[in-house]
Amino acid sequence: MRPNVQEPSPGPNASTGTFQSSCGVNADRHLNPDNVIVAPGVSNGAHHMHDYVGNLTVDAFSTNASLAASDTTCTNSDQSTYYWPVLRLRSSSSEVDLDAPGGGLDNNDGTILHPASVDIVMKGNPLSKVTAMPRFLRIITGDAKAFSKGPANANASWSCTGFEDRQLKYKYPLCPAGSNVVRTFAFQSCWDGRNIDSQDHRTHVAFASPEGQCPAGFAPIPQLVERITYDVGADNQQIAVDSFPEEDHKAVTDHGDFVNVMTAELMNKAVDCINNGSKCG
Repeated sequence: MRPNVQEPSPGPNASTGTFQSSCGVNADRHLNPDNVIVAPGVSNGAHHMHDYVGNLTVDAFSTNASLAASDTTCTNSDQSTYYWPVLRLRSSSSEVDLDAPGGGLDNNDGTILHPASVDIVMKGNPLSKVTAMPRFLRIITGDAKAFSKGPANANASWSCTGFEDRQLKYKYPLCPAGSNVVRTFAFQSCWDGRNIDSQDHRTHVAFASPEGQCPAGFAPIPQLVERITYDVGADNQQIAVDSFPEEDHKAVTDHGDFVNVMTAELMNKAVDCINNGSKCG
């Protein structure tokens, strides 16, 4: 595969800094098949297992108040919740959820792979300064139903360490020896300035153009980028992301979810770092 990633050149008013939260790799195995954004109050609302870092208590029944009162795995007191479907080794059936909702009962079988690394970074805009996200802003990137409904909202990015200038959307990568599988979630970076969520969980935020321009009525906010790696080794061809049963574990259905629970103080620190061109965290 040839390189297919192009980064825009920053303009004179660009916000070139970064803010990183170090939140671990979910060593405590905070896993559940809930989705507090799409299906609040519904157990197994996702019908697939989610991997979490950050907020320690999030599940289907979380509220803004409970999220704000929770501890976190992030070392900078970032209480945000970052989650995505687990990646499994489907050649194996030795997992504790083999007979459980979200696992084997929803056709998600195989051993759950634990990330080798998780990078949580907020970046700027190549054209302008960014404004603060509101607390409890919810963003979903990608589409868990992109196989059955079409790829209009798909935002999957699969690659291999050492080859990340090559990104796949519709297929899992076959990585050479010594290279790890990489999932990258680049979230929407434009906000309507009013709503922390919307009925379809999408229209309150938007993607900037390749040059960094936000749609009319939207303002640039820090762009969350999550990079997750897995040491899969020789079993590279046996991996599959958890999915709704009808989505058949297709790579294009990969997606990430985020609820911003940073305090205003921490978010303002992130914005200052990004706008000033600093690298913080």
